[in-house]
Amino acid sequence: MNKKFLFLLFISFWSCKQPKKTPISPSALSQSTKIDYAQGFTIESTSSDITIIKVSSPWPGSEATFTYALVPKEKLASITLDKDAYNAIIGIPVEKMVVTSTTHIPALEALGEADKLIGFPDTEYVSSPQTRKRINEGMVKDLGNNEALNSEMVIAINPEVVVGFSINNKNKAYETIQRSNIPVVYNGDWTEETPLGKAEWIKFFAPFFQKEKKADSIFHAIEDSYNSAKILAKKAKTRPTVLSGALYKDIWYLPGGKSWASRFIEDANADYLWNNNASNGSLSLSLESVIERAKDADFWVSPSQFGDYSELKEANRHYAQFAAFRNNKVYTYANSKGETGGLLYFELAPNRPDLVLKDLIYIFHPELLPHYTPTFFKPLD
Repeated sequence: MNKKFLFLLFISFWSCKQPKKTPISPSALSQSTKIDYAQGFTIESTSSDITIIKVSSPWPGSEATFTYALVPKEKLASITLDKDAYNAIIGIPVEKMVVTSTTHIPALEALGEADKLIGFPDTEYVSSPQTRKRINEGMVKDLGNNEALNSEMVIAINPEVVVGFSINNKNKAYETIQRSNIPVVYNGDWTEETPLGKAEWIKFFAPFFQKEKKADSIFHAIEDSYNSAKILAKKAKTRPTVLSGALYKDIWYLPGGKSWASRFIEDANADYLWNNNASNGSLSLSLESVIERAKDADFWVSPSQFGDYSELKEANRHYAQFAAFRNNKVYTYANSKGETGGLLYFELAPNRPDLVLKDLIYIFHPELLPHYTPTFFKPLD
């Protein structure tokens, strides 16, 4: 990792004398934030109110751990940090932030910090009405796309921090931004394999705004809601079989048996037909093998981008062989969109797994939630 972008921030004083600086050792940690489900980050604090965030899973297979120091702005002038020990040093609370994944936006909104967002790549994919309003008013700049982030625009709006999403460590735009003394911190929420693990990344965002207690409260409410729904699902008297995914060209892509998506089906007390598979990613199967195992499945969820039965049948006539198709038991998140076409599921579901779980319980066991209105999953038209 190129560390030329590491820097110390200073506060100007009317006095011509610089205050004496106190060296801070990274070993002087006094308290750890409790992380119960997420595997990809830790948070610790020092006796000097400095917060140390370590991200060990910025992308799948990463061998590097990124370490960030968050320093209260009023203390920047009076302490010294070894900049070589950190990938970035950020003054807090942050007033101007760029994020790069739609999954980051619900966390900012939940914390009451949506107004700190000043830039985002591919703004048309944002579904949230609150942030869409700010985009439409010109308060959130479109920064190109995440694969080729417009670094010149990022530098021009001068955020205090960029929260990066990346599939590897070869993002040239991030390197350019860092060379301009704008820190980039990686967020790996998408690498988590459990529903509550993804949701717990709200605790990652909280220290940037000094709202750790609020994040803890928000997460515990989501956790309680999820676990209560999971307990409710166990009361069901049936356990239906479930198919997922769809064909892309000649390959049927569907969740592995230990994946994030399959955990929802299991917790909703249904039998995902590939739950014995050990993969935590996606599977690539032939149409014939899927038909052989799942032609009689009771339900079919997440059939790729398809939103209605005619579109599904037109794409491949073999879809009609599935009982779930014939019985109108296919459910999709593709019909829950924002005003510009962004899919709500991709934005909000990782942050609100309790709503995903309740959607699936309502589908598989409607008698348990008779008055529930689904958030993401709707029947195909």
